Amino acid sequence: MRIGELAKAAHTQVETIRYYEREGLLPETPRTEGNYRVYGSEHVDRLSFIRHCRGLDMTLDEIRVLLRFKDSPHENCAQVNDLLDEHIGHVAARIKELKALERQLKTLRENCRESQQASHCGILTELSTASRHDHESGTSRGHVHGAHSLKGKH
Repeated sequence: MRIGELAKAAHTQVETIRYYEREGLLPETPRTEGNYRVYGSEHVDRLSFIRHCRGLDMTLDEIRVLLRFKDSPHENCAQVNDLLDEHIGHVAARIKELKALERQLKTLRENCRESQQASHCGILTELSTASRHDHESGTSRGHVHGAHSLKGKH
């Protein structure tokens, strides 16, 4: 199959497939005389595996490790277990950050209980005050990594 057919079979955008090829997650494929890549069912399976891991918010480096073990099925999987334990720790830390963010947003929401003119909005006033303070002190509240899903996310 060609790349468009692979994309359709794996429910993945062509650009994402090319990106994974450049990143070395998908192996080189043979080409036709017309220089088209030729993919098989093993590519669909591998791409589906990669996409599933991305859905679990795994990094490309983590996926590379998993693929290395998937490609060497007789090796001991202790490193796979360690990788997953570490990933679980990252997820737990992010959940903690998201809970703190939720508390901040709820506190902020309390600043404006009723609709009114934007010039009197407690939320906007508090955001402006906090942003001035952050700017003056040279600090910034970090965005919680991975908090939003992105359309077309690799």
